[in-house]
Amino acid sequence: MIEKTTDLATCRAIRREVFIVEQSVPEAEEWDGRDSTAIHLLARDKGGRPIGTARILIEGATGKIGRVAVLKPARGTGAGAALIRAALDELRTIRGISRAKLGAQTHAIGFYEKLGFTAFGPEYDDAGIPHRDMTQDLG
Repeated sequence: MIEKTTDLATCRAIRREVFIVEQSVPEAEEWDGRDSTAIHLLARDKGGRPIGTARILIEGATGKIGRVAVLKPARGTGAGAALIRAALDELRTIRGISRAKLGAQTHAIGFYEKLGFTAFGPEYDDAGIPHRDMTQDLG
């Protein structure tokens, strides 16, 4: 189950586990000060336990999906794909948004391609992890 949430503490706890603990992203880079203006999504398992999160930032006509994180025990369950589909659905409800964008860790490009995203531009480093930008038109 995916829900829009104001439970930022739970979303941040998931991000801390995935990005800071597992992937060694520096705290200063993870906590970028943009959470207060973002839309946050929270994935829960069938028992209601939080298992994943994503955030959406609005930048002009683009909705930027980011901080997509699923706890290790829930990976491979479809939670990540459900988060992305929910983010796209949310963006489609916002007037004036015509495109979704995200920065994908390069190992996850195939995952996002299956969800309709297209990679563009060069590979770049974000917090020591190789990424590529990806977009999807929402029309």
